[in-house]
Amino acid sequence: MLSYGYGVSGGVGKALVVVLTLCAAPAAADDVVIAALGDSLTQGFGLPADQGFVPQLQAVLEDRGHAVRLINAGVSGDTTAGGLARVDWTLSEEVDAMIVALGGNDLLRGLPPEDARTNLAGILQAAESRGVAVLLVGLKAPLNYGADYKQAFDTIYPDLAAEYGALYAESFLAPIIEADDPAALMQGDGIHPNAAGVARVVAALAPQVEALIARVAAAGGETAYSP
Repeated sequence: MLSYGYGVSGGVGKALVVVLTLCAAPAAADDVVIAALGDSLTQGFGLPADQGFVPQLQAVLEDRGHAVRLINAGVSGDTTAGGLARVDWTLSEEVDAMIVALGGNDLLRGLPPEDARTNLAGILQAAESRGVAVLLVGLKAPLNYGADYKQAFDTIYPDLAAEYGALYAESFLAPIIEADDPAALMQGDGIHPNAAGVARVVAALAPQVEALIARVAAAGGETAYSP
């Protein structure tokens, strides 16, 4: 069974983010720089360095001819509150766009949906204030906490995407959940996708990321939001 808990060690995650960011090649003048702000699903927990979400997405975009550099800003165990706390330093001057994929650990802990909504709104406000284009990637809550909780959580992402003019992908995990054999796409912990699972996620999200790149290009590198 798929679980909604993501990540085990924020300290390890932050260290990995620093290493990946420092080791990344400098962006060329015409590269679109995208920060991927998320938790262990973004970080690539339990996978070889070249098989996580960010490097696989980077490879797919390059294969499709895009001049792009992704920054891995995934921290294992992070909640929406953690993402909000570090969004300012994630949005460095070089960042043109941001993928936001947070909320799984809020679900794991049963945190109030209204808090997640407030935190994600703060992240989108920070991006908007800097003219940074956003792709907001949602999650669907299980029924463990009741129908009211699920309704309140599930509406966060489409509501905020519409309010802030962000691009929107309905679910990070849908490509795995909808597969014929979801378990075959998961690591042994039943929580994190394996390399094949990540490949399915990347294939599903790549068109939305291409739309994000197009939005940056259309604005000449400075995104104009139009809710």
